[in-house]
Amino acid sequence: MIIKATRLTLAAALLGASTFGAFADGFTLENPECIAPANPGGGWDFTCRQVGKSMQDLGLLDKTLQVVNLAGGGGGVAFAEVVNKRSDDDNLIVAASSATATRLAQGAFPGNTMDQVRWLASVGADYGVIAVAADSDIADLPALLEMIKTDSTSVSVAGGSAVGGWDHLKVLIAADAYGVEDVRTVKYIAFDGGGEAVTQLLAGSVQAFTGDLSEAKGFVDSGDIRVIAVLAPERLAGEFADFPTAREQGVDAIGANWRGFYAPGDMSDEAYDTWVSKIGALYASDEWKNIMTNNGLAPLDLQGPEFEAFVADNVAQIQKISKEIGILR
Repeated sequence: MIIKATRLTLAAALLGASTFGAFADGFTLENPECIAPANPGGGWDFTCRQVGKSMQDLGLLDKTLQVVNLAGGGGGVAFAEVVNKRSDDDNLIVAASSATATRLAQGAFPGNTMDQVRWLASVGADYGVIAVAADSDIADLPALLEMIKTDSTSVSVAGGSAVGGWDHLKVLIAADAYGVEDVRTVKYIAFDGGGEAVTQLLAGSVQAFTGDLSEAKGFVDSGDIRVIAVLAPERLAGEFADFPTAREQGVDAIGANWRGFYAPGDMSDEAYDTWVSKIGALYASDEWKNIMTNNGLAPLDLQGPEFEAFVADNVAQIQKISKEIGILR
């Protein structure tokens, strides 16, 4: 899925300076908490922990942001927890991404819809990757996809989203672009988070990993995995410049995973405005820009109503893609 460049540069045009101004008067976050809807080591976990640390470093929070890992259902367990049990918690935010939008788009959170929560802000876009173990015989993306095309049972691909989720969709989009006739034959195995999926890759239980750059980076740095494709329009800069894109290998597949947060649906306006302002101030900081660069995050700066509209568009787009590749009827 392509996030258009105009979406990536909307912040200054759409938002007035007041977004980054004083926080809501009279409201104090007493026990700030972030739910990461997966086990430690994945993208949602990264989002909560990195944002919490940076906010505290910048003085935007005077208390530690407690991170709670609540895995299950591709984010569905966390979503249900917030909607059903913590709908008015002013101190709570939840890490979200294109994976969240995918599950909502496909009706995978039974009885739940995106309008049951409040969408706060984005903190960047994380390009998808397809990787193999460092010592794998699979040389590049076309080699992997040719194995799948020839005998889909010979290759298992692991990801940190549920079946039909965003990690799954990324490899299906690549397979479709390569010419795999029925992408539903791709053997995808779901785990509760990218970290667990990579662990299975290293154990030899699967042959490839589909995830996002931020969750793969640590395993690349440690020498455990090798990225065979970044699902970006062109090569990324800096330390990621050595990673080949799918497109340059003849596979026209692009997948950008936005990262951001939602909040309980009955959160007070004062708390909502405070969280939106704090996340906006974080995004505007030089510290966050450096973190984005170091972790391969692309710009995506949207807060409040603009972010909510973006997520709604994203859900509609994923529904269309899901129908095209047979996930939805």
